Order: sequence, then C-alpha cells, then structure tokens
Amino acid sequence: MMRRTSILLLGMLLGGAAGFVVSQPALITGDAIAAGKSDTYRQLNLFGDVFERVKSDYVEEPDDAALVESAINGMLTSLDPHSSYLSPKDYRDMQVQTRGEFGGLGIEVTMEDGLVKVVTPIDDTPAARAGILPGDLITHLDGEPVKGLTLAEAVEKMRGRVNTPIELTIQRGEGEPLKITVVRDIIQIRAVRFNSEDDVGYIRITQFNEQTFENLKLAIEKLEQEIPADRLKGFIIDLRNNPGGLLDQAIAVSDTFLDRGEIVSTRGRNLDESQRYNARSGDLTKGKPVIVLINGGSASASEIVAGALQDHRRATIVGTRSFGKGSVQTIIPLGSNGALRLTTARYYTPSGRSIQATGIEPDIVVEQDVPEELRGQTTSRGEASLRGHLESQDGEEQGGSSAYIPPDKADDKQLNYALDLLRGVQVHSSFPPDPNASVPN
Repeated sequence: MMRRTSILLLGMLLGGAAGFVVSQPALITGDAIAAGKSDTYRQLNLFGDVFERVKSDYVEEPDDAALVESAINGMLTSLDPHSSYLSPKDYRDMQVQTRGEFGGLGIEVTMEDGLVKVVTPIDDTPAARAGILPGDLITHLDGEPVKGLTLAEAVEKMRGRVNTPIELTIQRGEGEPLKITVVRDIIQIRAVRFNSEDDVGYIRITQFNEQTFENLKLAIEKLEQEIPADRLKGFIIDLRNNPGGLLDQAIAVSDTFLDRGEIVSTRGRNLDESQRYNARSGDLTKGKPVIVLINGGSASASEIVAGALQDHRRATIVGTRSFGKGSVQTIIPLGSNGALRLTTARYYTPSGRSIQATGIEPDIVVEQDVPEELRGQTTSRGEASLRGHLESQDGEEQGGSSAYIPPDKADDKQLNYALDLLRGVQVHSSFPPDPNASVPN
C-alpha cells in the first residue's frame, strides 16, 4: 500500500559505498560490531561535550531546543539537499500544502550555497505574476541577507499575513541584482487546468497534490464532452515547470493512460525495501494519442509520469531535458516533535532507468525562443548542480535545460509543435526525433 501523504518526491542520488561487505561476510564478527558501536558512542559523547561547552561558555545564553534542532538539521542536510527536519509548525504547513491550499508567495524553493533557489513559481500566484523565474537565487528578504538562515527559516520569513508585501532581492544569472516586491496571498493550488484547443484536449498539471488525480479525471471527462469523439485528435499533458509532489499521485496519473505494466519501482538500501507499482486495467482516454510536454523545471513526480509513458511507448515526450530528481523522500512523524524528511529510496522507470542527475530526454527536442532580455536567465541547472546531490547511476550527469514558457500561446513553440504533431501537420524540431519514439497516429 502506498503511504499517501507520507511519501514525497523530490529527487536525489545515493553514492556507492555499499559493496565490500558481501565479499567477506566472515570478517563481520561480534568484535567488529562491538567496535563499531563503541566508535558511535564516542562520537555521541563528543557531541554531548560540545553541547555542554556551548551551553556553558557561549557569549550569550543559547536556546537548548534551538541548538538540538540545528544539530539535527545539520546532520540531515549533510546527507543530501532533500533530507531535513520539520519542526511541528513546518510539518503542519507541509500537510496543508499537500492538500492544495496554503498561505505565501507561491514558489517551490530549495537551498543552494546558502541562498534560496527558486525551483519554479506556481501558476497564477503572486510570485508568478511578479515575474519570478525558475533558477532565480533569492539573496535578501526585505533587505536582510538569506545567508545564515536555514531553508525553513527563510520560508517562514516569506510567509505572513495576506496582502502584506515582501521585497525579494534576486540574483538572476550574471546580471545586476533585482529587487522585486511580492504581495502575499492565499495560495490555492489548482493542480490541473484544462481547455480545448479546437480538436485537441490540453491538460496542464501544475503539481502532484492530493487533488491531482481526481482533477485529471474530471478534466478528461469534460474535454470528451466538449470535443466529439470523431474530432478529438488526442491529449497534450503539460508537465513543464511542475516540481513534483506525492508519489501515489504520480502513479495514479500514469495509470490514467496505461492499461498494464509497471509504472515505477523504488529501491532502498536493502533489497527487501524495493517496491514495484503496476498499472491497473483501463485507459481513461481510450487509447487516444498523448503528447507530454517537459522542460528543465519538470522534476520528480513529473519525471515518473514522463518516464513511464515514454518507456511504454504510450506517449511522445516533447520539449527539453527534465530536472533530474530521482529519489524518494519519506516523511516520518516524530509525535509532537514534528517530522523527519529522509531520502529513503531511488526510483526507476519501467525499463530500469534511474534519472537521478540525468533527467528524462525528450523523444523530440523543441527549444523555445527566449526573449533577448531573458537570455541566459531561464535555464534550470538541474539536480546535478545541487551541492551534495546523489550521484548518477546511469550515465553521465547532465545539466539543466530551459524552463521558459512564453506567456502568449502563439509564441509557445513546444505547445504548437505538439498541436501540429497530433493533427498530422509536417513539423520540424530543433533536433531530429528519436527513431524509436512513439509518434501519435
């Protein structure tokens, strides 16, 4: 059974230090185990000594709880960029966010080199309307430096009363810092938006929260009512700049278009922790052609969907290389003390690919035309650029790709390419299509 709200997708890698024990199991003796425990106890004693010295000798009296929380966070963030401690308040906020409504600016963020990095602004939120872009680095909040804050502290400062402003200082590429004022609002996430493009059903999935699958089903039903079956050419599923979310929702969305076969597998440190998730019978689109749009802001759960439909030749993937988050975070409640967000597994596409730090390569690459004033500022550097990321298991690590989507549909080359492809119009991409790609017919 899937742990609905306890499993989040935000990708990373692992490393490779596991194998030597297998070759000589006889060397793992009781004495060796005891020695290992002894070393651990010595390190814990060292921590206790340092803690007591800080409490007694620091220039100002520290808060004991804050010291312990910082120590826990330091331990977790040293593992990878996606493991962290959630205070009771942060845990409550996370639960609210996965339900699809929360207060704030409307940006998905991570921490990079001590600064807050924008993964993507969420559609129709104050941040998106103010012009925040994927890859922006937030250096100051209301003039106060971000350096020295934890990610949780920075996020807390960006939250506040509705209709109150906050000034963000943005470093975008190599240009001069920008000062952008954003007015806080209630962020109500519409996980799925849709409309008919004449004879094509267009569905945009903005994130994978608890509402996503049900909203997707509703979108398909309404589009099929609006477009007669004999005119409906197929569906475009737009996952561009979708940062991910709940694993069970990624599985349910993939299952929407599949009739059988594996969707995704997850593999932890121990073999008995591996899990496989398979499609159930029933394609809700009745086999209609599907094109999936991705770009450098498509991460984790988005990559699960794109990878599953690509491997099963159920959809043609169009756009640019995805972000490359290939790990699973499990939320482990700690009672009244909040929760632990811990990277517990990597995930793999049906063909056994790990996309950690490599991303999903589209079947057909289509680059957007980026306005002159934004050149060099709209490229997501991807998972491989995050400090401490899990290393790739499959091939050379890849950087990010463009995360720009033109505000005017008429200028959106990726969308218009997909529309022409579904309609059977002769089209040309930036690169030739993969000869093994599943082109709709």
